[in-house]
Amino acid sequence: MTAEQSWFGHPRGLTILFLTNMWEQFSYYGMRALLVYYMTKQLLMSQGSASLVYGAYTACAYFTPIVGGIVADRFLGKRRAILIGGSVMAVGHFMMAFEPLFYPALATIALGNGLFLPSLPSQIGALYAKDDARAGSAYNVYYVGVNIGGFLAPLICGTLGELYGWHWGFGAAGVGMLGGLAIYISGQRYLPEEVRSPQAEAEHRPAPRIRFPRKTLLLLLAIALSVTVFRGAYEQIGNTLALWADVGVDRRAGAVTIPMTWFQSLNPLLVMVMTPPLLALWRRRAAAGKEDRPTRRMAVGAAMVAGAYLILAAVEAIGGPAHWLWLVLFFVILTLGELHILPTGLGLFARLAPQGLGATTVAAWFLASFAGSLAAGMVGTVWSRTGHSSFFLLLALIAATAAAMLLLTDRARRAVANSSKSG
Repeated sequence: MTAEQSWFGHPRGLTILFLTNMWEQFSYYGMRALLVYYMTKQLLMSQGSASLVYGAYTACAYFTPIVGGIVADRFLGKRRAILIGGSVMAVGHFMMAFEPLFYPALATIALGNGLFLPSLPSQIGALYAKDDARAGSAYNVYYVGVNIGGFLAPLICGTLGELYGWHWGFGAAGVGMLGGLAIYISGQRYLPEEVRSPQAEAEHRPAPRIRFPRKTLLLLLAIALSVTVFRGAYEQIGNTLALWADVGVDRRAGAVTIPMTWFQSLNPLLVMVMTPPLLALWRRRAAAGKEDRPTRRMAVGAAMVAGAYLILAAVEAIGGPAHWLWLVLFFVILTLGELHILPTGLGLFARLAPQGLGATTVAAWFLASFAGSLAAGMVGTVWSRTGHSSFFLLLALIAATAAAMLLLTDRARRAVANSSKSG
């Protein structure tokens, strides 16, 4: 593969993968921005049922890629998995335009996502030679695509859904998915040739038994449980918090009323804005010998999210519709907490994985996200059975519990680190 440059000094294939992923994320977040509103306003589902469906759907979005990655590696190959998965997802988005097909549509999107999502980033490494220094920053560039797509989706799909009809918003999500497929197909000449993976070759040879150190396993289980609890509060941003943006927030800005779905663009926008200075701060602290331990940093992030929900609880306790700037402040604090806990946790799982069990260990991280999304759906059913201030206090308590669990886990993490050094 030639290192032909076109964007940020990287091979053109990275641009193709970046744009493909951006439009796939546009379709996913566009549909998700409308989902809870569509269920409660159009399908007239109870709030509790809508929260459960939302939680189950987002959970499946984390679970199906685990199975889909295995199918892609062993049977379909990456390119075929992307083409099939993307096409299935597009069909699912268009199925959302028909009310009787609501549940089959959600299942179709989740299945397509399982094939599509793990097969795209796995092609990045083959764009670079082993000694290519640019490979280290390739995933950072690629990750921006997730947030650009997530930022644009509520603005476009959400606006179409609110102003012109829900089905227009769902249709726009389907068009975005087709756009991503078109980019991927048109850019095939810039992508690496698909070759048999070392894992597939290893299947034909006896593999040595790989042992997972007991202390490491217990540590990862503790972190996974903490993250599961944390997501019970965090995943409300597209669920009950979206409902609050509709009924509990004064969205007037002068003579204009801000569409309720637009607030869901704040999280990916803030991720893009806040990540560079936060990484720079952590680099300076590391250079000064003041780097935070990963589990402590994660605990700080969970505590920040707890603080964000405490602000909403206080605002609701005052009474009356809250000014929309309070919701903006909430997203600023929540996103800062998210950047402390979720990327750090994923990196910790990857680093602590024994050689030969890297993919399995990272898959366990996504299983924690799956369980946490299911928990969030169940927590969301409380929204209609209690006052809004009390509900936000409950979410703050859940996030604070996760922070306490992570602090307790920090001692175990240090024990694992010390045993690794002595070994």
